[in-house]
Amino acid sequence: MAHDGIGAAVRRKEDRRFLTGRGQYIHDVRRPGELHAVFLRSPHAHAAIQRIDTEAAAAAPGVVAVYTGQDLAAAKVGGVPCAWGIVGKDGKPMKEPPHPPLALGKVRYVGDTVAVVIAETVSAARDAAELIEVDYRILPSVVGVTEALRPGAPQLYDDVPSNLCCDWALGDKAATEAAFAKADHIVKLDLVNNRLVPNAMETRAALAEYDPGSEDYTLYTASQLPHVARVLIGALMLGIPEHKFRVVAPDLGGGFGSKQVVYAEEAVVTWAAGKLCRPVRWICERGEAFMSDAQGRDHVSHAELALDRNGKFLGLKVATLANIGGYISTFGPNIPTNLYGPLLAGPYTTPAIYCEVKVIFTNTVPTDAYRGAGRPEATYLLERIVDAAARQTGIDRVELRRRNLIAAAAYPYQTPVLLNYDIGNHQQTLERGLALSKWSEFAARRKESEARGKLRGIGMVTYLEACGLAPSRLAQQLGARGGLFESANIRVHPTGKVNVFTGAHSHGQGHETVFAQLVGDMLGLSVDQIEIVHGDTAKSPFGLGTYGSRSAAVGGAAIFKATGKVIAKGKKIAAALLEAAEVDVDFDAGRFTVTGTDRSKTFGEIAFAAYNPPDAYPLETLEPGLEETAFYDPLNFTFPGGCHVAEVEIDPETGALDLVGYACVDDIGTVLNPMIVEGQIHGGVVQGIGQAMFENCLYDSESGQLLTGSFMDYAMPRATDIPIILTETASTACVHNPIGVKGCGECGTIASPAAVINAVLDALSPYGVTHIEMPATPQRIWEAIMAAEGKRSA
Repeated sequence: MAHDGIGAAVRRKEDRRFLTGRGQYIHDVRRPGELHAVFLRSPHAHAAIQRIDTEAAAAAPGVVAVYTGQDLAAAKVGGVPCAWGIVGKDGKPMKEPPHPPLALGKVRYVGDTVAVVIAETVSAARDAAELIEVDYRILPSVVGVTEALRPGAPQLYDDVPSNLCCDWALGDKAATEAAFAKADHIVKLDLVNNRLVPNAMETRAALAEYDPGSEDYTLYTASQLPHVARVLIGALMLGIPEHKFRVVAPDLGGGFGSKQVVYAEEAVVTWAAGKLCRPVRWICERGEAFMSDAQGRDHVSHAELALDRNGKFLGLKVATLANIGGYISTFGPNIPTNLYGPLLAGPYTTPAIYCEVKVIFTNTVPTDAYRGAGRPEATYLLERIVDAAARQTGIDRVELRRRNLIAAAAYPYQTPVLLNYDIGNHQQTLERGLALSKWSEFAARRKESEARGKLRGIGMVTYLEACGLAPSRLAQQLGARGGLFESANIRVHPTGKVNVFTGAHSHGQGHETVFAQLVGDMLGLSVDQIEIVHGDTAKSPFGLGTYGSRSAAVGGAAIFKATGKVIAKGKKIAAALLEAAEVDVDFDAGRFTVTGTDRSKTFGEIAFAAYNPPDAYPLETLEPGLEETAFYDPLNFTFPGGCHVAEVEIDPETGALDLVGYACVDDIGTVLNPMIVEGQIHGGVVQGIGQAMFENCLYDSESGQLLTGSFMDYAMPRATDIPIILTETASTACVHNPIGVKGCGECGTIASPAAVINAVLDALSPYGVTHIEMPATPQRIWEAIMAAEGKRSA
């Protein structure tokens, strides 16, 4: 085993170029003769387009072209496709109205693309865009899901009654009703999962070029899934043959799900590059990002939990209204349904669950995946109602969880909502989470806070999520319009150095280090001898990209399989050179050895022989070279889980909230690199804290205008808002994954919102406050305290 292999805390190889300013982002890619695109966006949430006059813009200095939706329609450019369809509880497919890349006839949210100006400079394009005259007939708009369903609400589409994209359900309704009929306690809860803006450090961007000689297109784009983008944009929207369309996704400054979406702007600049025979660049400005990047969450839910007299969960009913925005996004319908409902079992033994989700169009930015994608929403609802049940029944919240957690011996465990969990030990992570957070010493800390006039609260979450988004068969049964496997190619050079080509894509996860550790551990090489290549459809084999914490569980498994093939072929070569039977050749720590002898060859010697066959090399049965490809399609999801504990302090005079402690113990399976795992957990926790305490995307209910369109209005956590985050792992290795990994990138975001809000409510418990919506801002907390005191005095 190499010293920097699996389990070693190796520093990230890629950080050298990032920290020295040598990263290669879209803005760094330059092509000769490039033009610049600026998109004109709708200032209205809902309006009919009666006329677009582009004459003055087209005649402006430096302008090369101006295009509208009519131009793209005339060129037969297809609409932005959805990669995942869902079916309602009535057996009918979701309503799927067209999504033109530039608006046709109507605009449906503030920021909807209306026209594009292409000019020699960005400033020329920007100035010309202001000259475009659009005659809008403003229509009534609706931005809230509850309002969108009401009779007489503004309709976004003539053929989508009540703005209802799909009425979806999961679970056994009759069994759940029967469970409630025999319950001793029924706990009810209404809550909102607030809408979020992704705000990656690097905004979206695209640069397209066309070679009229070869008729090849190349699109450089900030995408988490370049191979998928090539299919959706090239084949489905533009009619470009795949072998004539290369998509390159270089370094990405954050994605968080928003860059797994295929956007109109990518297709428009690619089409324009072909039409003009010049490269076309578009860099999204931050203000544009707020009004055009796919947003996340936005649920309104009612939940009911049935318990017996001993606190055992009997049944769970959930009814959710999910806001899908003005159009269906790439994976939008899948997020609040298939990635939400099946996770409502969590780590608990609830025998009956029924979930209904109404997916609703509104005049807002389309929603799609945002870190965690459906699982944070499910965990938030479940952990909030478990705490509410503890209050209502008088059972200690830790004890209530202990009574209902799935026992380690009960695995594999079939839930009532589709999923079959393979392995876990929730009791272990719970007890270690309590110990790490010093839960038993909280009373003393609360007393110390009280002495300073502060309220102190502690909150916990025991969670389980589904990662490694796949397998293809199950995904396609649930509506995926393609496979969800992953691929890898291992190319060993004559000197024994290695290139690994992967379909996964890195946007901060440390793939170039972790994948090198995995291959190095198997081949007995150091990470410096291995280079990871990703993000270029012309180099890497077809892959589905990075999202859903699938990189190691699916992409890493494909790398594992391909590396295993390399070792298997190496044994054949070694057997010939060492004059031994193949079955007698062992491989360990970079050396092929004949069992029971001292005869051996190094990996480097075998690699050299593969490309320079000696006489002993049986060319009639063994091809030269040492390069292997593998595809991996898992049998099941992976199921990370754990226990997170948050501790807060509140000033009752002002409502000011301080997060003073955070501890988490996560079961993520095999830990490939503990330092990178810790960083991923930290990042996820901070994003969840952002939702719980700061972030909230708001639209004006009358005009549909975006009210939080900049960092002046949309608050995010800063370093000073975050305490030291204590982390541990307590891993049970995934039993169906060749590496045993489960995924870690989203754990923190899934668990932390409920942990923080449960802590806030614990701090406010002396006032009798039992509910507060995210984000728990000082104003909301102060208002809750004032309302509680008002009830007391009354």
